[in-house]
Amino acid sequence: MGYSFAYNAPVGSLLAVRARNTLLLTITSTLLAWMIALPLGVWSAEYAGRWVDRAVTGTSAILLIIPDIALALGLLMIAVQSRLLPAGGMASVGAESLPLGARAWDLMRHMFLPAVILILSAQPILVRHVRAAVAETLGEAYARAAEAHGIPRRRLLWRYALPAAANPLISLFGFSIGTLLSGSLLVEVVTSWPGLGPFLLEAILARDLYVVIAGVLLSTLFLVAGNLVADVALYWADPRIRTE
Repeated sequence: MGYSFAYNAPVGSLLAVRARNTLLLTITSTLLAWMIALPLGVWSAEYAGRWVDRAVTGTSAILLIIPDIALALGLLMIAVQSRLLPAGGMASVGAESLPLGARAWDLMRHMFLPAVILILSAQPILVRHVRAAVAETLGEAYARAAEAHGIPRRRLLWRYALPAAANPLISLFGFSIGTLLSGSLLVEVVTSWPGLGPFLLEAILARDLYVVIAGVLLSTLFLVAGNLVADVALYWADPRIRTE
């Protein structure tokens, strides 16, 4: 990948550590975002038109219109004023000398703020897609027939409707990895998380050409890998694709 002008070191070794930190933040945020969005979307589709659905869609609309930078700065200001969470970085001073459990707890405390920012910024799109996919499936004739045969509503939702609506959601999962990765670059700069975001910003300001090219290439590879994971999951989840 070339040689860094600013750091006087190979670009590959410099990117390896930053890419690991970015992947740790992005994968954790993606999994948590989907763990929250799936039950919220299904719950909203189950009670479509009621106060629960209005509350979920209203909250999603509010989060959707808030810019990511405003959300990040607002939560960062709360963390600084309350002093309940670290306001930046990935580890506390002297964390290397702590036991393994204490180091893991320190890492979780530092990761909490950027992860919450990424999760909140991704929730509106994920919840709306899950709700739309499940609501469309519940309106199909086979779903109404299954309910007429006495299948409990909860089992119908999670055992039948959600797997039937999984195809667009799996495709969205691969796309959300790339979306969260691009959003994490901004969040990393705001929260001083030592990932690709601050590293690429410093390289751009220093006109460190090889670092910028390698960083963009690595981001592209992450996006392609996310779509590949989605394609493999679609092949595994949908027997119609395997038959074709």
